[in-house]
Amino acid sequence: MRNSAIPRWIAVVVLLALCGCNKSGTSSNGTTGSGSNSNGNSASAPAPPPPIDIAAGTTLTVTVDQDISTKTNSSGDSFAASLAEPVTVQGQQVLAAGTKAHGTVTQAQAAGHLKGGAILALTLDSITVNGTKYSIETTQFEEAGKGRGKRTAVGAGGGAAFGAIVGALAGGGKGAAVGAIAGGGAGTAGAAYTGKRDISLPAETRLHFKLSKPVSIQSQ
Repeated sequence: MRNSAIPRWIAVVVLLALCGCNKSGTSSNGTTGSGSNSNGNSASAPAPPPPIDIAAGTTLTVTVDQDISTKTNSSGDSFAASLAEPVTVQGQQVLAAGTKAHGTVTQAQAAGHLKGGAILALTLDSITVNGTKYSIETTQFEEAGKGRGKRTAVGAGGGAAFGAIVGALAGGGKGAAVGAIAGGGAGTAGAAYTGKRDISLPAETRLHFKLSKPVSIQSQ
């Protein structure tokens, strides 16, 4: 009787050992242990997409988010701006309209402090995309007042430019509207003189800058 029970116990031990091996090597959903897929290959996270290069010479059209003036600003002041138009590379949008940008007032000479009139010059320093800040270098935008009732303007790209002053009299009051057209693909900006021929760029003024160096943006 005892001898006949031994084979049964051996069979039970073998079955239990086989069940233990299957549980340790296979998860409940039928896949193998961590770090391997069903084919036994090591699992890895997908590689991020490569960055997209925005070439030098690309125009960045922005609107300033604050008033900037030769009367209230000084050289070295920073300012905020937003892209007014998206930037695409080979048909793919890289920078959306509304992308935040920051710049620096590189020169601010108030009227009366410099012979020939006021000078206001700006450049962009960085853009922020999906929470990441990218340093950039751009050409300079400049507005210069020279002589009484005249002024020249040099926009992004350094092209020659001209301006016009249009005055109007109404009800005994005097108003002036100033528009600038910058040549050489430079772009346009609306500026107004304040006080003794100071230069002012109201918030929402549209400016054009060009990248001096390419910048790589990580695509999503």
